[in-house]
Amino acid sequence: MGRPKVLPANRLRANTACTACRSSKKRCSGTFPCTNCNHKGRGRSCIPFKSTSDSGLRSRHESTTSRQSIDSLPTAWNAPNTSPQSHSSSRIPDASPRDGQIERPLEAGSRSPEATHRTHPRMLRNLQGERVYVGKAASLSFLQLLRDTVTQHIGPSQFSHNFKSEDMLETEAQHDPLGFSEEHCGADEKRRFIHTFSTATSGFLYLGCNTDALVSDAREPKTDREKIHAAIGDLMIAIGAQSCPNDPKTDQAERFFLERGQRRAFANLLEDPSVDLVRVFLLLSFYMFGACRRNAAFMYLGVAARSAVALGLHVDSSGSLSRTEQQQRSRVWWSLCVIDFLASSILGRPAATTGLIPPGRRDLGLMATTAAELGLVTSYELSLIVDEITSRLYSEKAASTETADQLLAKLNRWSDQLPESLRTPASESDDSDTAQEHIIGNMHVACSYHFAVILVTRPFLISTLSVRLARSHQSFSTDSAGESLEEDPAHSRLAAACIDSAVYMLQTCIEIHQSGLLLRQMAILKAFVFAAALVLGFSMFSHRYVDSEIDGAFTGALSILRMLAPQSAQAAHYLEILTLLEAAITQQRQRLSAQARQRRSQYVSRIFSLNDTTRTPRMQSVDAGRAGSSTPLLAQGVLNYPWLSQDDGPATVTPLTMDGAILDWEGMELPLWDSFPFTEPGSSVL
Repeated sequence: MGRPKVLPANRLRANTACTACRSSKKRCSGTFPCTNCNHKGRGRSCIPFKSTSDSGLRSRHESTTSRQSIDSLPTAWNAPNTSPQSHSSSRIPDASPRDGQIERPLEAGSRSPEATHRTHPRMLRNLQGERVYVGKAASLSFLQLLRDTVTQHIGPSQFSHNFKSEDMLETEAQHDPLGFSEEHCGADEKRRFIHTFSTATSGFLYLGCNTDALVSDAREPKTDREKIHAAIGDLMIAIGAQSCPNDPKTDQAERFFLERGQRRAFANLLEDPSVDLVRVFLLLSFYMFGACRRNAAFMYLGVAARSAVALGLHVDSSGSLSRTEQQQRSRVWWSLCVIDFLASSILGRPAATTGLIPPGRRDLGLMATTAAELGLVTSYELSLIVDEITSRLYSEKAASTETADQLLAKLNRWSDQLPESLRTPASESDDSDTAQEHIIGNMHVACSYHFAVILVTRPFLISTLSVRLARSHQSFSTDSAGESLEEDPAHSRLAAACIDSAVYMLQTCIEIHQSGLLLRQMAILKAFVFAAALVLGFSMFSHRYVDSEIDGAFTGALSILRMLAPQSAQAAHYLEILTLLEAAITQQRQRLSAQARQRRSQYVSRIFSLNDTTRTPRMQSVDAGRAGSSTPLLAQGVLNYPWLSQDDGPATVTPLTMDGAILDWEGMELPLWDSFPFTEPGSSVL
């Protein structure tokens, strides 16, 4: 069965074709090596077409200059005592660059110094069915690429054909009446909630409010200014209750103080900006991230940012304000930038505060007088680098290795200047609550750093592992004559850094989770864990052999999300996705092992198995022709979701239905499913 015809309006054309495709007038994928050259076994000779010889000479000069400047950067991967080959070999064992290949200047067209972005922006549906934008830097865009890759190699599965993939998971707001009043929540309980709030936001927010005054002031606010100030206390209590173990009273307190805080925030219809108004909408945004309402959180950030600009929080006004007032304004601005830049990078959207950072404000450490302020200042400096990563690396059609090395050098300098208190656990003299807040704050700072490294290096991980998957297919193909595909050494080096950063992030979170210090609601952390687990899942899918450290970190991510799932619909959704990905990884490893065993043993085959299906191919030629048509592992049994109630026995996956018909993957006939991996950007239908 041939492919369906594509309308001319829907055809994707590459900006630059390779020399071979241009000379033969074939449609080129625009990647190097391209799809056609990969299939014909001439990947090493696939080079971009140059219109004139002058452009080739100019490109050679530019690549040589850029490579020399990259080698001079003081990055950890170019350190004198650490060779790039030895670092990449820890996570990319299949890469085998020749001696001196990384240090040698790039020849024109021999290797692409850029990695084409294969993640693409998406338009998902919100609760009302409206399309919302998710950029190519988002984890959801990377998830779609991973789904397409899994489909291309093992065929349809529950992971790759999830019918919720077009929806941006969000929870609905509850508006049913509450039988709860402020009298049901005493002062001690309010203080407990506010302390939990401080722990949940440690390293991200520090608003510098007098929490004791907010709790003890029981007067009903009358003026708009008093209502806005009272709303701050309400929202702190709501976030603290959101992060505590769930029980009916805590849930009612959370909803009561949230709704009252919202009413007070909108009492004056946003007519007069104030610093308290910025605080209120920043708190509303943080709460909505924890409540799995990310679009609402993104809009609240916009209100907070515009109010901050109207008040001039983004400029240095130390000459006209007292030191105390300037410190208060700076704390609010730093907190806003941290949440804005991190949230925007997670969603792949432009940040509201981008371009508003004035140059010259580098004496931030002198303004930090407490441990909470020190953590906030450190996170603020890191958030500026995160904003630069998304604006420089993901605004282009391809990710440059030179830009990536420059950004990693900035991250290394930030890490080298990290205060010792942010690298070590709490002191023994601290009480348990203070120690937990200190540890959670340090974890937030560390995970933000590892997430920044993942953002920089993920395009090169995709490029490297795509070549590896294509090479794996070529090694098992019957017509694999020709030169084997080779990874770009620079891309392999950056890909190894991506995997290492994901492992380090999850290992840090697993240690704290096993110590029992994680809260029941981690608004930003669950997105970090999901992003790191997808990176490791992609690496695991590309390898037939098991790396115990990577597999252990991936399993730890599942355990963290399983703990958060009962109180977070978003964490439960992430857990479902990663559980299905784990099953796809198992199936891919079994398929690769079977192909390797079949290639080693051409004279004997297994003729009977209780687990075999009637459609399992028996002939080697059939296996080679239908290498990608194996049925999903999950279709052969049931999947247990540990976060669901087990009262009535193990929870099973309900068969997917469409228009009343059950979709049975076992009965799906795909006689001509393509067994070669697509490397053409945009080849999948979202």
